[in-house]
Amino acid sequence: MATHTTRMLIIGSGPAGLSAAIYGARAMMKPIVVQGLQPGGQLTITTDVENYPGFKDVIQGPWLMQEMQAQAEHVGTRMMWDTIVEVDLSGPPFRAIGDSGDVYEGDTLVIATGAQAKWLGVPGEMELGGKGVSACATCDGFFYRGKKVAVIGGGNTAVEEALYLTNHSDDVTLIHRRDSLRAERILQDRLFAHPKITVLWNKAVERFAGDPLAGGLTHLELRDTVTGEASDLNCDGAFVAIGHAPATELFKGKLPTDDGGYLIVEPGTPKTAIPGVFACGDVMDHTYRQAVTAAGTGCMAALDAERFVSGLSIALDGHAEAVAAE
Repeated sequence: MATHTTRMLIIGSGPAGLSAAIYGARAMMKPIVVQGLQPGGQLTITTDVENYPGFKDVIQGPWLMQEMQAQAEHVGTRMMWDTIVEVDLSGPPFRAIGDSGDVYEGDTLVIATGAQAKWLGVPGEMELGGKGVSACATCDGFFYRGKKVAVIGGGNTAVEEALYLTNHSDDVTLIHRRDSLRAERILQDRLFAHPKITVLWNKAVERFAGDPLAGGLTHLELRDTVTGEASDLNCDGAFVAIGHAPATELFKGKLPTDDGGYLIVEPGTPKTAIPGVFACGDVMDHTYRQAVTAAGTGCMAALDAERFVSGLSIALDGHAEAVAAE
């Protein structure tokens, strides 16, 4: 076991965490990034990325994260292959204990643990991921221009994604396992009034069908939740929109969260309820959930962390001068 100390400790290595590391390293804070169970975050399981600024051609998610990590390391970030299992936020310094037994201490703490899309857990879902099955219409809807698509879910996210997809498709089907939606009434009104959207009530997806190696998704196998009747729905793309689960288990009872489990921050900032502890990316953003917005909040967290450490240094210097004078 070893103890690692830094001016800025970052938990999570997706776009938010690595952007925070790049800015922190350039501010001479010598950041440490503890990468977690999924180094690189959700983009490492994403294939084509066409909406990240700076690339005129489609790029691959894993490649983008490799480049971000290389940039962070180039400017002075230490990457640690470990998973945090416990945190102590009574600092500064703030302490985190890794699964390895190592202890990490930081004058500031940046939480960038992200969130994971919830999946149905039915056959074909993972096999056809990126080949017709997605959990983000904003990310992948552009690839289905002029094609038939389906959205699975009944809340705000599902309705918003169905409406968004009408920008690319003239044939959008919303599939919901009940006979009424949970979405806000204003969203439902827009959905029902839209001529490009059809709603299938009381239907559950039993299987995503198709060949991952030849053409991808071809259709959905459905089951009627009332009668049990089986049916198929032909489609080129299917978007699972049943919510996200932010990775905030470590911070339960230590930091405030909203009803969805996302960390609460001061509006317009990455500041949590504890001075010196910042949250960025999908762990605090239940609205946008994009790589570019995560990177932006990572930048904000690093800038605020640098200001916090500067203030801490001034306070400590002032205290030392007062002690010396006595």
